[in-house]
Amino acid sequence: MTYAEKSAWILVVVTVGVYGIYLAGLAAQMNELPDVAYEQALLWSVAAYIAATIVLHILAGILSPKAADQEDQRDKEIYRFGEYVGQYFSGTVAFAALLMALAEWDHFWIANTIYVAFGGAVLLANVVKIVAYRRGFQQW
Repeated sequence: MTYAEKSAWILVVVTVGVYGIYLAGLAAQMNELPDVAYEQALLWSVAAYIAATIVLHILAGILSPKAADQEDQRDKEIYRFGEYVGQYFSGTVAFAALLMALAEWDHFWIANTIYVAFGGAVLLANVVKIVAYRRGFQQW
């Protein structure tokens, strides 16, 4: 497994884990919508995501130092393709958040929609990368 594929797996696992914990915390307060105290939990989940990905990437680099330095053309194309897919998702959901802001929706819904845009983009981009590594990647 290449370092790039390990990186994709790290990002998928951390994204699902951190966002799942965040959603579980919100689920406990669902009867209070939209007056949920989500701000602090959202910021903590973003900080936990950043910290976990940094630590796990460092650990992956330590465990396989030679693989961390190797990257070929296929890795670059898979990375680019996955990022394009994630950016389309992010842009689409961010546009929905923009419409929510224009319609003057509650901050809870706008903030969580933007959080879904970021987390969903990372998740989708890296799932696409993993599939490309596992099933093959067709160059255009």
